[in-house]
Amino acid sequence: MKKYLNTLFITTQGAYLSKEGETVVVSVEKENRLQVPIHTIGGIVCFGQVSMSLFLMGFCAENNVAVSFLTEYGRFLASVQGLVSGNVLLRREQYRRADDLVYSARIAKSILTGKIANSRAVLQRTLRDHQDKINTAALEKASVRLTCSLEQMQNDLPLDILRGVEGSRLIPTLVFLMS
Repeated sequence: MKKYLNTLFITTQGAYLSKEGETVVVSVEKENRLQVPIHTIGGIVCFGQVSMSLFLMGFCAENNVAVSFLTEYGRFLASVQGLVSGNVLLRREQYRRADDLVYSARIAKSILTGKIANSRAVLQRTLRDHQDKINTAALEKASVRLTCSLEQMQNDLPLDILRGVEGSRLIPTLVFLMS
């Protein structure tokens, strides 16, 4: 049994977790090995043959403590999570914004500008640091195309044009990088 950050990892086979007051109790062969206050735990991960009382599961759910069950070797089996609260007004506004093509284009333009600028920076760094190992002409050509795309991003473009810019500029860049 180890505690890293705020996640309690239970690896001892045959361990049993229960609730006692405001704490989680870990018992092995009916002997208490660990008792931890619930407010210090963000999650509990149980590996292998580890069981838990239903009262503790409910208590964890009430206190936003995630509980996960894995095989002894770490393959995911299940998780227990409490109520998930959502903000209906926030979701409604998100749907409204998604239907607004001008707003969507503005968001897409910001994301696309970042993707193009980062791709160009990677190409230029590769050209600077690895000139002897690469096809510099192909990468320089791709870098110039990305520079043109960045200049094109200065204009207000509709969403469909932005999608075309992304497809026409970034995919050839990736092809150059892989060849």
